[in-house]
Parts: sequence; C-alpha cells; structure tokens
Amino acid sequence: MIKLQHISFMRGTKTLLEPSSIDIYPGHKCAIIGANGCGKSSLFALLQHQLALETGSYYLPKEWRMVAVAQHTPDSDMPALDYVISGDKHLIALQAQLSQAETDADGALIGQLHAQLQDAGAYDVQARAATILAGLGFMNDALTRPVNDFSGGWRMRLNLAQALLCPSDVLLLDEPTNHLDLDAVIWLEKWLQKYPGTLLLISHDRAFIDAIAQHILAFESAQLLHYKGNYSAYQRQRAERLRLQQLEYNKQQAKTAHLQSFIDRFKAKASKAKQAQSRIKQLEKMQEIAPVHAHSAFTFSFFAPTKLPNPLITMEKVKIGYGENVILHEVKMNLVPGSRLGLLGRNGAGKSTLIKLLAQAHPPISGEYTTSQGLDIGYFAQHQVDTLDMHATPLLHLQRLDRLATEQALRDYLGGFGFQGDEATSVVKPMSGGEKARLALAIIVYQKPNLLLLDEPTNHLDLEMRDALNFALQDFTGAMVLVSHDRTLLASVCEDFYLVDAGQVAVFSGDLDDYTQWVLNETKKERTTQTDSPDASPPTLDRKTIKRMEAEFRQATAGLRKTITQAEAKMEKAQQALQQVETQLSDSELYAESNKSQLKTILNEQATLTIEHDSAEERWCEAQEALELAENEFTASIQSPAGEL
Repeated sequence: MIKLQHISFMRGTKTLLEPSSIDIYPGHKCAIIGANGCGKSSLFALLQHQLALETGSYYLPKEWRMVAVAQHTPDSDMPALDYVISGDKHLIALQAQLSQAETDADGALIGQLHAQLQDAGAYDVQARAATILAGLGFMNDALTRPVNDFSGGWRMRLNLAQALLCPSDVLLLDEPTNHLDLDAVIWLEKWLQKYPGTLLLISHDRAFIDAIAQHILAFESAQLLHYKGNYSAYQRQRAERLRLQQLEYNKQQAKTAHLQSFIDRFKAKASKAKQAQSRIKQLEKMQEIAPVHAHSAFTFSFFAPTKLPNPLITMEKVKIGYGENVILHEVKMNLVPGSRLGLLGRNGAGKSTLIKLLAQAHPPISGEYTTSQGLDIGYFAQHQVDTLDMHATPLLHLQRLDRLATEQALRDYLGGFGFQGDEATSVVKPMSGGEKARLALAIIVYQKPNLLLLDEPTNHLDLEMRDALNFALQDFTGAMVLVSHDRTLLASVCEDFYLVDAGQVAVFSGDLDDYTQWVLNETKKERTTQTDSPDASPPTLDRKTIKRMEAEFRQATAGLRKTITQAEAKMEKAQQALQQVETQLSDSELYAESNKSQLKTILNEQATLTIEHDSAEERWCEAQEALELAENEFTASIQSPAGEL
C-alpha cells in the first residue's frame, strides 16, 4: 500500500499541507479534492518523486508500476495509434530486444521474448489502443494521422490514451475530463470502474467522482483528510463533522471567556494570584478549534438583463455548416426568455457548430434565421479565455467595460469571483487556467446578457466555483444554451435537452441516465457494424505465429483444464454414491423405529456427499468460466477486432 506519514510540503513561502498521514490500499479508487492551488497536483508530484517534503516520509512499493498522464505532447509525425502504443515503454523495449535477437539468430532468447511479449499484451495491443482511442472520441481515420495534426485538446486525449493503455498498479489522473465531451466522459467512467489497480483521481466533476470513487482525500485548511465513500457520502460526512466542530468551537469560546473573566478579576489579588496563573497556563495550552467557514469564497449572481425581447432567436429549416460542408440540416428552434436548453450528442456531431451560429460567429447556410432587436449575447467557450489581455489585470478588464464605475465597486464585484485584495490588480498572464476562466466568466456576467451560450464552462473550475455558477444560473432570467460534460450542472440548470446527432437537432425525451444508455447502445451498434462489415480487416498474424501462440495458450491454461478434469471426476464419484444412498432411502423398512440410527447415518452421508458434489461443481463452473473467458480473449487477440470494454 501507499503510506503517507506526517508529510508536509510548501510552495514558495506558502504551506500547502501541514503534517498529515494517510494509507491508500491496493485497489482503492480515491478522488482527491480541494480548491485550486491547495496542493492536489503537488501530491501527485510527490508520488512521482518530483517534490521534496518539508517533514515526514512516504512509502510506495518498489514493484508497483505507476502511470500518469503526460502533460506535454512532443512534436511528432508518428501516427496517433503508434504514439499511444509507444507509451508502453516495457513493451517497446521487449520489441527492440526481439528485433536484436532475431538479427543475432538467438533462438533461445527469441522464444523467451515471445513469451514475455505475450504476457505484455503485444499481440492485441493495437486492438486495445484502437478501442481506447475510439472511446475517447477518435474516428477510425484519425488513428493514422500524425500527432502534429491534432490540436492541444486532442493531444491531451492522446496522452490520456497512452496512460490508459499502459499496464499499471497505480494510475494518476489529474483532471482527465477537462478536454473531453460528455460521451467520452461516460466511456472513461465505465473504463475506470473496471480498472483493477489503485486509482488516484483529481477531479472537480462531482457526478464523475460519484460514479468512480470509493474514498475521498480532501485538502481542508492545509490538512489532508480521509472520507470513506463517494462524493455524496463525503458531503454528508463533512457536513456532520463541521457541525460537531462548530459545537466544539462554541464550547471552547464559552470556556475561554470564563477563564479570561476569572483572570481579569483575580490576577491582581495576591490571594488568587496562583489560581489566576494556573488558568492563564490552561488558556495557553488549550488547543484552538478553528471556526467553521461555511460560506464559499465565490458568491455572484447574474444581473437582470436590460431588455428581454421575446423571442430572442427564431430558426426554421436552417442549414448550418462551413462553406459547402453542411453539418446540421433542417434545424428548428426558438429561444425565448427562460429557455434552458442542454445540448447532448456525440463528439463531432455539431454541438459547438450550433453554439457558434447562435453566437453569430458564422451565418447559416440557408433557412430562416431571425434575431430580435435588443439581443445581447454572453458567449463562454475555451477560446474566450485566450482573448483576455494577458498583460492587464482583472480590475483593468472591467474598467475598460465600465469607465463610470468606482474602483471599490469593481473590486467588490471581482471579490465574488475569487479576485480579492492584490489578486484584482495582478496581471493575467501567470494566472492558472481556473483563474482565467473565472475572469472570463466575470466579464460576461458584468455585461448583463439576455442569452447565455456556454460551451464547457466548467473546465478548470473547482467544485466551489462550479457550485456558485450552478446557483447563479438557476436564477438567470434570460435564455441559456449549455454544452457541458458536467452532468451535475446539466441536470441542475437545464429544463430541456436537445440531441445533436446524424445531422439533426431534435428534442431528447429523457434524462441524463437515458442519454448515458443511449451512448452505450450507439457504441455497441458501431462495434457490431465494424465486426460484421465485409471490409473488416483480416487477421494480420502469420500461421507460424498463430501456431506458436496456440501452444503457449494451451500451456498457460493447463491448470484450468486440470481443475476441470478433477472436478468432473469428483462430481461423477459423488453422484454415483448419491444414487446408492437414494436407493437405500427408498426402502420403506429403513423408516421403522428400530432403524432410526441407521437412517440418521445414511442421511448424514447424503448431506456430506451433496456438499462434496456441490463444491466440485462450483470449482468446475469457476474453472470453466475462466477458460471460456481466456479462450474468447485469445481468439480476439488473433482476429484483432476492437473488443468491447
């Protein structure tokens, strides 16, 4: 297991973590939560031996393989599929050794390396890598495209695919959903639920954490605290702990006041001086219980729009796309004040294209598209963060919008978005992604839009800021269209869902659980179609390799076959004995009072034989199921279809 014993660390002069101790057991799935900058990523750096401790020590079994997502993607012309496979350094090293052994004609070593390559999953690695890439949103034609062709967000998906493909005992994932859309998040969720190793997950997506985590490690007031259960369980436990902490704090304050009152009254009296000194020492030794801070650092709300024309936007038989490339056909949609629409759909289906049309980033190809006078759009997308002036401050950004507002009023407003004190006058460039996203959102809110277009607004936002956004959106009186992989936000603020799929936009008559099932069903259909297609790729392994793999498979499963044979023999023996017992029990004389002892003996024998038979049958079933599973996996590794997770 991983042991953290009284560890503490700092960033510059700021203490991120005071001495804390945590044990993480094999197979545990732990979500690490806390505000941005609290030390979550520093904990990952520590586990990867990239950070020095101030105090304490930590232990990680040497034989455990730790895998983390690479934060940078090198410039490379390597095809995407090969790039993902190249992340398995052990496999690549074995392949290099095999190539050298074949050059040296070292037959013994070649045989050993082939066995090691099979153990390392070399013969189905392409199928596994293709399956992971498909789950993360890559189309088939993208697998052969060079890495340099992909944008930054898609390169991060390639790095995530690398980490998922590599065999690991410990998997470190830092905000893995940030660059994913909802269908990819659903796929990743299912994958991680089946991951057999120890998972340490940093995430601000509470629905994602709820579905995966069994334990919560929370950074609270520079302490690392352990809660058992998922995020919902953590919320209940933390609320109770804070309630008890508040009670203890109130008791302590009352006792402190009583002691101080005694000291003030009697410290000048000689007869009471000794008792007063005793109480002074008692007061000094009393452990402080920090008061509970129940309020979030983020408190803001949307201003009432200056105008609310009705309708805001009307679309009838609208075609949307770029040039002659039509992405969406016959779109019909009306946006009125109070509309709360969530857009669902697979990656690349056209959700962002529809949002950009509504944001007037490009015109429709054809159809009736009408906007009302007084339409005031607030558009948030990741590229909005890039439009910030990196050399300006948050305060200056707002002063450029409203030159009549006082500096104090703007500072008060920015404080609701977490920019307090000197943070309001610090330049944007060195800010974190979360801070920049908060500033972009603050600028949009300040302009009093009557139509909000939000494309993945929660990326880089921590849980408290997501909660603040959630509450603010629920009181927004204008119209809203939301694209997000955050199911908590979607479920909380959207009243209607539209499905963008196969070039169409239609009302989705279901909730997010129904959509999850829809995604899984569509994935199964696609895989079935690929398997049944006459153009499906034939096996790429030569006959000699297949024969060798079959021999190795028979050897690897010999133990299961032996167990099956032994269990069958015991079942047969027990069954024959049971038949003899049943013949004896069919004799009516056996039930006479004089034969009571003999009847009891036969019944005990019957019970013993039944247990032996059932036990052998259970072993037979387990071994048979394991053998069938191994045979299916072996067949898949030869035929190389991208099997279902």
